[in-house]
Amino acid sequence: MSTTPAIKDSVVQPIPLTTPGGIDRAAGHRMDEAWLGAAWSHPSTRVFVVSGGQALIEETPDGRTELVMMPSFDAPLTEAHRYFLGIDADGVRYFALQKDALPGRMDAAARPASLREAAALLSDRDNELLVHAVALENWQRLHRFCSRCGERTVIAAAGHIRRCQACGAEHYPRTDPAVIMLVLDDDDRALLGRQLHWPKGRFSTLAGFVEPGESIERAVVREVAEEVGVAIGEVEYVASQPWPFPSSLMLGFVARATSTEVTVDGDEIDEARWFSRDELREAMASGEVLAPSGVSIASRLVERWYGEPLTTSIW
Repeated sequence: MSTTPAIKDSVVQPIPLTTPGGIDRAAGHRMDEAWLGAAWSHPSTRVFVVSGGQALIEETPDGRTELVMMPSFDAPLTEAHRYFLGIDADGVRYFALQKDALPGRMDAAARPASLREAAALLSDRDNELLVHAVALENWQRLHRFCSRCGERTVIAAAGHIRRCQACGAEHYPRTDPAVIMLVLDDDDRALLGRQLHWPKGRFSTLAGFVEPGESIERAVVREVAEEVGVAIGEVEYVASQPWPFPSSLMLGFVARATSTEVTVDGDEIDEARWFSRDELREAMASGEVLAPSGVSIASRLVERWYGEPLTTSIW
């Protein structure tokens, strides 16, 4: 891969969706049924329900938003699958229950919310727990049968394995790697694109899935060329973000363009434009451009180049 001048005024910093929430996944306990049983029965254990990618959230008296959790002895176990999520620094064990519907609540403050909505409201701990639970739920719902023999599989390892009792195959949660990249040119302008199904004015970074047998760096080069016809030289990894919609891991990059002529594919990308910082600032202030969501790694990549928060996002 060709090399180009270093990205101007750029220092790689970790910029995940959430900062670490302090949860130890304690994977070594997932196969230990005696330990899991004791953990479930402990009075400090907390449980929340996930259904269809949603969980109940509520506002506290001090204005914070939290997942609605309950002691395990209050949890609605009927027709539920139990997933062990981990332990926090205080020794509290956390479980999620997958059910066909969220439980009804007498508390009027509690309401269902998707991960997309909740991520901007919850604490780092609750975000980490909810991302884990939603990812497991998505995988469990879509992989109930053995891909080797077609027989129904059963849940094992506290929700992290599906095992076929007919042929003995074990199936693990899938993660689909996707690259997401902020493209910069030699004038330090950023290339932002708008997908066909987005409202007019909504712009973000380019992105796409890694293909079989492809490195993540080559995926960046290929996706940019396919979507906007721009050639890429230097590719710099920045950070990753879990994105369980339903099973992606977003791998964030800054990519240096070696050409600037834009030719959109018209299939995924309807419009793409180069922006200087001043041009983007003016476009956002006028409402001509709507910035990417503050909960997505796309906004972090743009902010890293832009130098300040993107305050006009409506995502």
